[in-house]
Amino acid sequence: MNPSAAAESPGRHQSRKAAASGWIGSALEYYDFFIYATAAALVFPQIFFPHGDPAIAIIASLATYGVGYVARPIGAFVLGHLGDTHGRKGVLLWCMFLMGFSTIAVGLLPTYDQVGLLAPALLVLLRLIQGFAVAGEISGASSMILEHAPFGRRGFFASFTLQGVQAGQILAAAVFLPLAHYMEPDAFNSWGWRIPFLLSFVVIIAGWIIRREVHETPAFTDEVRHEARPRSPIVDAFKYSWRDMLRVVCMALMNVIPVVATIFGAAYAVQPAYGIGFAKDVYLWIPVLGNILAVLVIPFVGNLSDRIGRRPPVIVGSLLAGLMAFGYLYAISIKNVPLAVVMSLLMWGVVYQGYNAVFPSFYPELFPTRTRVSAMAISQNVGTTITAMLPAIFTAIAPPGADHIWLTVGSLAFGITVISALAALSARETFRIHMNDLGQPDAAPVAKPEYDRLRAAAVRGAVA
Repeated sequence: MNPSAAAESPGRHQSRKAAASGWIGSALEYYDFFIYATAAALVFPQIFFPHGDPAIAIIASLATYGVGYVARPIGAFVLGHLGDTHGRKGVLLWCMFLMGFSTIAVGLLPTYDQVGLLAPALLVLLRLIQGFAVAGEISGASSMILEHAPFGRRGFFASFTLQGVQAGQILAAAVFLPLAHYMEPDAFNSWGWRIPFLLSFVVIIAGWIIRREVHETPAFTDEVRHEARPRSPIVDAFKYSWRDMLRVVCMALMNVIPVVATIFGAAYAVQPAYGIGFAKDVYLWIPVLGNILAVLVIPFVGNLSDRIGRRPPVIVGSLLAGLMAFGYLYAISIKNVPLAVVMSLLMWGVVYQGYNAVFPSFYPELFPTRTRVSAMAISQNVGTTITAMLPAIFTAIAPPGADHIWLTVGSLAFGITVISALAALSARETFRIHMNDLGQPDAAPVAKPEYDRLRAAAVRGAVA
């Protein structure tokens, strides 16, 4: 074996282990997060809220989904600080334990008929804990993978974070599918919906076993060795990187697409008040199939971003996904299940991944190592929090019985994706390595000939 290759093999091994840990950890944690989203659309309006106006119950249930995002900026400040001062690995373990135990608790909650208003109050409290916990997952996992990744292949390796997130959504819907299909509706609403939440105990054990094996990143340990860690990474992030943080806030508004696909789309399709009448188990296949396709597409888009840059896939993916939101909602409005499935596959499974596969590398590359987790966590979670109230807003501006619901909601969704695309257009390109890891986010990139030479070596596996 080539001596240099032998010396570098531990680095390559850690790159793969970090990517696998990010994938599996994100899948498990977002399984927890999205089983709540699924239940909020399918069953929570009937069991946790007063049995009066069904439209009010739908709005209230979807608002509790949004409440989880309200806690995310708070979690981003706390967990981002820990990630930049105590390491990426530790914060990821904290995220996983908080998420897992709060999800189990949701599965044990009493219903509105049993305890009255205490039921939705406890539901909101646990959703706040979930939102706090998930705030550090994407930024921590992305930074962990990015800082372990081979030179010139950050886009490909970091994309596994979001591939894991999509896999978690598949698992969340897949757990509900047999329950919704085979159980009687009364049994499903009574106790069947609790099963996916209680299974989070398995998530906690599996995630802990996997994540404890990953080393802290070389970039962070070098800072510790040289005592370069900032005392207040949040202050430094706002002081030196506020422009890029604002860009990330705007780009993170692309969360409107999964909101349209899985939250409002589910309520629009299955809730009796809207009168569409999709069967619950039929509708659940729409996000499952879209996510299966996304899992296949993501690594190819991530690898493409290492070749052509981060901005082009983000811009194109944002605009096309926004346009396809019209078609997806229209297909639901005319009760055409096959067309709804096709539009979901195109909107969410393909074009949205231009953004979704790239932001795990694009966002952290915009920030220096010393403030990376804080800056990304805060700005990304502020952006997603803004979109979190959209399901309730969509329902309020396009309530059951309104005309042209698909056009109203689709227009708002498209306008939001335009903002995201413009923010990406205004950002600097990062796919050629910048000196931002040394705390100089505005330094010039590596010259193209040198970059091409190093990237070719990385692809051959000669560079760890």
